Order: sequence, then structure tokens, then C-alpha cells
Amino acid sequence: MSANLDLVRSIQADWERGDYSSADWADPQIEFVIADGPVPGSWTGVSGMQAAWHDVLGAWADHHPEGGGYRELGQERVLWIGDIRTRGKGSGLDLRTQVANLYEIRSGKVARLVLYSDANRALADLGLEE
Repeated sequence: MSANLDLVRSIQADWERGDYSSADWADPQIEFVIADGPVPGSWTGVSGMQAAWHDVLGAWADHHPEGGGYRELGQERVLWIGDIRTRGKGSGLDLRTQVANLYEIRSGKVARLVLYSDANRALADLGLEE
């Protein structure tokens, strides 16, 4: 198992427990991208990522990934595809959907993180459609 895969597994394990507090894994100049969904955009730096992530998580009373699988894409990229379970704060609506996170890793830190609310879009963007 590669060090990059170990890094991504540790990040996802924290998030599955609902712990989004650490950004030690992120390069200080990380590019954080939300590719689709209600608030797509791109932010730079740990503080930009934290602010965007705070806004996303703020809409949900409960939000955490579950299970999923990992796929190494060359030396520097790891794709995680799994389910997100969420419950809207205002609506109380429970959602479960298959999502994907693309981690690009350089020098032991995540230099770029792309979140997809639609795993099929991630696969299409990466040329990995099944």
C-alpha cells in the first residue's frame, strides 16, 4: 500500500467519524474544488478550503461519508468513491448519494482536492467511465 493511499485513508477515516477539524494533511496552498452541486467553486489555501467547507457543512445537521473504495490513479492521485449521508438543517430531509473525492498529492501533502457530489461525473471527468 502506498503512502498516498494511507494518507487518503486517514483523511476519510476522520471524516467518517465526523471529524473535519484537522488540515495537517493539506499543502498550505491547496487548491480546493467543489466540482458540482449547489455551491461549486474553487478556493486556494487552507483558510479558503476551511471557509468553503464550513459553508457546505453548515447547511447540514448531519453529514458524513460512509464506506467506499479507493483507486490509485498513477503516482500522485487517489480517487475515493463512496456514499454521503446527510440531513438538511432546515428541511430535515435525509439524503444518501454516491460521491467522489479526487486527491492530488505532492511531497506527502494534498495539493489539490476535488469534491464531486456525483460520482459518475468524477468518473467521466477522469475518463474512467465504466
